[in-house]
Amino acid sequence: MPLLQLIYASRPFGYDDLTLGGILNTARINNARDGITGALICREDLFLQMLEGPKPHVEALFDRIARDDRHAEMVKLWSAENGTRMFPDWAMKHDPARSWMWTAAEVSAGVIAKVTPDEVHGVFVRLAQEPAPTCPASRSN
Repeated sequence: MPLLQLIYASRPFGYDDLTLGGILNTARINNARDGITGALICREDLFLQMLEGPKPHVEALFDRIARDDRHAEMVKLWSAENGTRMFPDWAMKHDPARSWMWTAAEVSAGVIAKVTPDEVHGVFVRLAQEPAPTCPASRSN
């Protein structure tokens, strides 16, 4: 079964720590079941997520997320069939948006509509290259 990697962005609706915790807990359970790995970069004005796994499972998950009312202005930014996972040990890695990413002003000004597929893919390449945490229990992050 082909491995699909897909990156999307959306604007969170009703974002708070409780909502984020629910999203991450559900994602980790369902993604482990469906063979999906990936990373979620989030803050109050941006969800940026890479999903990777069997193509039918990733496409079905993307469709479910698109119907989820916690996401607004969702857009697929990049996808490719690939044989290698970037986040093989993470049912869903969570990272807050990094300082080297776009500012809130840039997001508000529409940077997501202007970013190239290679640029957005590069965000996850950089994230995947960061050292793994020293505590194995933190892999649920």
